[in-house]
Amino acid sequence: MRIRFAAVFGLLLISATLAAAQTYPSRPITLLVPFAAGGPADTLARMLGQRMQAALGQPVVIENAPGAAGSLGVGRVVRAAPDGYTIGIGHLGTHVFNGAMYALPYDLVKDLAPIAPLPSNVYILIAKKQVPATDLPSLIAWLKANPDQASMATAGIGSIGHLAGISFQNTAGVPLTIVPYRSGIAADTDVVAGHVTLLFDQLSGSSAQLYRSGAVRPFAVAAKARLASLPDIPTVDEAGLPGLYVSAWYGLWAPKGTPRAAIDKLNGAVAAALADPELRAQLTAQEALLPRADQQSPEALGALQKAEIEKWWPLIKAAGIKVE
Repeated sequence: MRIRFAAVFGLLLISATLAAAQTYPSRPITLLVPFAAGGPADTLARMLGQRMQAALGQPVVIENAPGAAGSLGVGRVVRAAPDGYTIGIGHLGTHVFNGAMYALPYDLVKDLAPIAPLPSNVYILIAKKQVPATDLPSLIAWLKANPDQASMATAGIGSIGHLAGISFQNTAGVPLTIVPYRSGIAADTDVVAGHVTLLFDQLSGSSAQLYRSGAVRPFAVAAKARLASLPDIPTVDEAGLPGLYVSAWYGLWAPKGTPRAAIDKLNGAVAAALADPELRAQLTAQEALLPRADQQSPEALGALQKAEIEKWWPLIKAAGIKVE
């Protein structure tokens, strides 16, 4: 009798689980953005969420939870119920750098479930136009010969550009004075004005126009392949600093323990959104690179995050970058 009851109970439990999976989602989904409204992460989340609704059949509600370089918002995702109704957007900073710079009360890998990779923007090493160099080797030679002028702008301590600059300094053997700014725009402005020598610049539509106009000198794309929109700029591999890849990539995560059926449904909604011609055109205009169709799985995002942790954490710790 007990065996029969257990079997019936097990079947009921399986049926309930399957029913829940089939009806998910049955109410709105909250997409947490760990930054203030109006920034790049918020803009991407709103563009994406709007189009995910069609595949999910439910609204995707954007909620901003800024603070501590995004770590507070990510913490809210970690603590949310693992039911697929609270997810979060993040990037290289929030889901890699913060783990080495902050004493986080959660584990960025173990306490989160990856959903899908999102578009990324590569970085380009640029210099003020007054620098008398025509390629990366001659730039490095000039920097070594003029250490008093070897300064690098960044969008702040611990930013992607800052860590890219440290990597460049270590690889090229160039002593650099790091000059932190409050934003990437402010850093760009001072390189254009000739007040600072170098910058690892996040490629965007506006920055690409700066390169084309000659306001600054681009020396290398920090990626494996040249850009279709800027084909004359060599990669770091071609220019002589192989492997110095830097990309501002984004992704979606859910709390650990979220059912795989919900993860798959969300992943499919992201894939459908990224296939939308209008969204693709908008992202391309912003110089964003979309992940290939075969690289849009939860596993692909998880592998990328782990690889980036292995790459950047030793550099951050060796540089002694810590935020209290």
